[in-house]
Amino acid sequence: MPELTNPRAERVKAVRALAGRPARSRSGRFLVEGPQAVREAVREQAVRVHDLYVTDDAAARYREIVADAVARGVVVRTGSAEVLDAMSADAQGLVVVADLVAVALEDVVAPGPRLVAVLAHVRDPGNAGAVVRAADAAGADGVVLTRESVDVHNPKVVRSTAGSLFHLPVATGAELPAAVAALRARGVTVLAADGTGEHDIDDLLDVAGAAPAGVPDLAAPTAWVFGNEAWGLRDEDRALADAVVRVPIRGRAESLNLATAATVCLYASARAQR
Repeated sequence: MPELTNPRAERVKAVRALAGRPARSRSGRFLVEGPQAVREAVREQAVRVHDLYVTDDAAARYREIVADAVARGVVVRTGSAEVLDAMSADAQGLVVVADLVAVALEDVVAPGPRLVAVLAHVRDPGNAGAVVRAADAAGADGVVLTRESVDVHNPKVVRSTAGSLFHLPVATGAELPAAVAALRARGVTVLAADGTGEHDIDDLLDVAGAAPAGVPDLAAPTAWVFGNEAWGLRDEDRALADAVVRVPIRGRAESLNLATAATVCLYASARAQR
């Protein structure tokens, strides 16, 4: 296609507007920025991708991404560096416009998952994206974001997932009680991660696969519920879980970052389930 050279063109403005939720809601599309996320969007869910915008330099640097896009029927449009910068300050020469990833709670629950991350009132985009990435790395079967959590199509969330958004189902808009009930109906134990937990995650790993009565078994199908970055889980949210589990602080740190604590919990389950 002819190169796009005008950073003030209507097409460029329309792409840039997708950084905001109103434009995403109206169009049903969102931005995917940077080589890693664009590579995975094209490779894993090309059917959702409408356009790939790329500078000549990026096209030469990431030939495999462009070739993959062409082979999968994605429209590739070249643009000047000024055009790509106008579309996104985080483009690194590559931007994709794709359909919103619409996943329902049932899509995560119906297959009978063994490991799920549930984000309740998680508002920080970087943390939410990092948890999706950690869940993917730990081999989780899905992620659920409650209605009060950040929009998973927020550009910072998408970037923070580093492409993992396109690897596993990420359901949005669920109510926490409904999510817990649906998971429990599938035989999934629901554990709330909280510093006040009655169970220590290290102790649970010691008895995984042979946990005594009344003690959660990390080897069993498990959903971890993670709360807000600032105040954690509300009392009513903790009450929904089968048990509350803490990650021990061995040193002098006041607490763990949400994404770090989530990674510890998800990998503990992954290890026990192996």
